[in-house]
Amino acid sequence: MTLLRLFTLFTLSVLMACNTSVGSDPNDAFERLLKEQYEARQSLSPVSLSIGGDLSRNGEWPDMSLEAKQSERDLWRQQRDQLLALEKPRLSSANQLNLELAVYDLEDRMAEYDIGGFLLPLTMREGPQTAYDLIEYLNFSSEQDYRDWISRLTTLPNYLDQHIDLMREGIRRGVVQPRVVMDRVSTQLAALQVEDPTQSAFYKPFEDMDFVAEDDLKADLQAAAQEAIANRVLPAYAEFATFFNEEYLVACREEVGVGATDWGRSYYEYLVRHFTTTDKTPQEIHHIGLSEVERIRAEMESIRQEVGFDGDLSEFFIHLRTDPQFFYDTPEELFEAYLATSKRLDPELVNLFGRLPRTPYGVRAIPDAIAPDTTIAYYMPPAEDGSRAGYYYVNLYKPETRPIWGIEVLSVHEAVPGHHLQISLAMERAELPAFRRSMGVGAYVEGWGLYSERLGYDMGLYQDPYSRFGQLAYDMWRSVRLVVDTGMHYMGWTRDEAIEYFKSNSPKSELDIVNEIDRYIGWPGQALGYKIGQLKILELRERAEAQLGDKFDIREFHDQLLSTGAVPLSVVETELNAWIEEKLIEGV
Repeated sequence: MTLLRLFTLFTLSVLMACNTSVGSDPNDAFERLLKEQYEARQSLSPVSLSIGGDLSRNGEWPDMSLEAKQSERDLWRQQRDQLLALEKPRLSSANQLNLELAVYDLEDRMAEYDIGGFLLPLTMREGPQTAYDLIEYLNFSSEQDYRDWISRLTTLPNYLDQHIDLMREGIRRGVVQPRVVMDRVSTQLAALQVEDPTQSAFYKPFEDMDFVAEDDLKADLQAAAQEAIANRVLPAYAEFATFFNEEYLVACREEVGVGATDWGRSYYEYLVRHFTTTDKTPQEIHHIGLSEVERIRAEMESIRQEVGFDGDLSEFFIHLRTDPQFFYDTPEELFEAYLATSKRLDPELVNLFGRLPRTPYGVRAIPDAIAPDTTIAYYMPPAEDGSRAGYYYVNLYKPETRPIWGIEVLSVHEAVPGHHLQISLAMERAELPAFRRSMGVGAYVEGWGLYSERLGYDMGLYQDPYSRFGQLAYDMWRSVRLVVDTGMHYMGWTRDEAIEYFKSNSPKSELDIVNEIDRYIGWPGQALGYKIGQLKILELRERAEAQLGDKFDIREFHDQLLSTGAVPLSVVETELNAWIEEKLIEGV
C-alpha cells in the first residue's frame, strides 16, 4: 500500500473529528492532523530526518525518482485539500493562522513543482556532487552511526542515477541550468575522483574514530568504508561525471538569465513571489534596488571623507580590497578573528531581547572542497532534538580576499542576533506546530539576518569608520542583489554587466563578487528576500516607535517579531499591527 493511500486512510478519521458536532472542540483534532501531515512530509526525506536528529532511516538517501516526485506532489495536493475542507471559523485564532500557513506552504510547494523547478536538482553550490557535505550535519559517536554511513555509501549509485533521470527529463523539457555556472560543477566532480579511497571526502568520518576502543572493530569499519567507496562511490561518480560532461553540459543554455526562455520567465516570476512573499514585480524590485544603492553610496561617501582618503569612491573601494592592512596573512589568523568576534556578541543580547535561545552555537571553517565555489559564510541550524548545536561556517579560502572590516557585520548576520538566534528560538517554541518551527521563509529568515546587521550599532560594534563602512558594504551587497538578479533574469543583462555593476558599487573582492554573481545565476530569485525582508522589518519598527512613543520597548518588539517563527511578510505585518494595538489599549 502506498504512503499516500496509508495517509488517506489515517487522516479520514482526523478530518471527521475536526468537523464534529457543535459542542466539541476541533482544535485538538486539527493539531493532530497538522502533526501527521508534517511527519508524512518529513518521512519523504531520510536526509532531513537525520539532520533533525531522527536516526530511524539514517542509512538511506531520499527517493529522487520521477515517480517519487509525482507522488510528493500528489501528497501535497491531498494535504492541502484536507485542510481546505475544515471549518476554519471553529478553530482558535492561533489555529486559523496555522491553517492559513499550512495551506500557503503546500500551495507554494505545488507551484514550484508544476513549473518544473524539481528538474534542477543541483547548483554550483549544492547537489549530488556535494553529498559528502552531509557529514557536517551528522554525529559519529557509535558503531551504528558508521554502519549507517557505509549503507549510504553503498546505495549512493542509485541516488546518482535518479538525479541523472531528473536532469535528462529537464533536458527534454528545456529546463536546464546555464553553462557558465555548470562548468564549476564539472570541476567539482573531477575533484571527487581519487585513487586512494581514504583520500575521498566521503571517508572523513573514519579518520578519527576515538569512540572505538577495539582495534579490530575500527579496522573492520574502515575496510568496509574503503570497499564501498572504491567499488560503489567512485565508479558511480565517474558515470555521473560522464553524463554531466557529455550530455548535460552540452544541453545547458548559454544565456545566464533564466528569463531568456518562455518557461524561465514564468519561473522567475514565481521565484520572485516565493522568495519575497510579496506581489512585487521584478521591475518594482529592480527600482527598489537602484534607490537603495543610491542611498548607501551617499553614506559611503561620507565615510570616505571622514577617513581623509584622497580619491573618489571607486578608488576607495580598490583601497579596501587591496591594502594589506585590511587582511590577515593566514587562514588560522582569520579563523581566530571570527572566534574572537563571536565571543563578544553574546553578552550584548540581553539589552535587545527578552527571550534568548537555549541552544548554543559554534564557529567552523567551510570545508576546503567547497570553499572556492561558495559564499563567504553560512549558518547550519541545530538538530531539532537538541543533539547538535548550530554552527556558523566561515570561508578561509584565500584569506587575502577576506577583509577584516567585514568580520563584525558578517558575524551578527550569521550567528547572533541573526540566524542562530532567530532559528533556534523558532525551533524552541513548543507552542508552535512542528511545521512552523522549521519553516524557512526566505524573506523573513534572511530579512532578519540583514536587519540584525544594523543591530550591531546597538551592540557596541562598528567603533571605527572602516568597520562602519563594512556594515554599509554588506547593506550595499544586498541592495546590489536586487538590481543584478532582476537585471540578469528578467531584463537581459549579461554576466559581465552584472559583475561590473557590482564592482562599481561595492568594495567586496573580485573573487567574492564573481562567486556571488554566479550564485545568483544558478539560484534565481533567492537573493531578493534579504533586502525586501529587511525593509519591511525596518518599516514595522519605525511604525511601532512612532505609535507607541515612550511605551516602545526594543526587547518587547523583537520578542514579538520572533514569536511567530519564519512566516510571510504579510503575516509579520498583521501580527505586529495587532501587537501595537494591544500595547496602545494597555496604556489607555
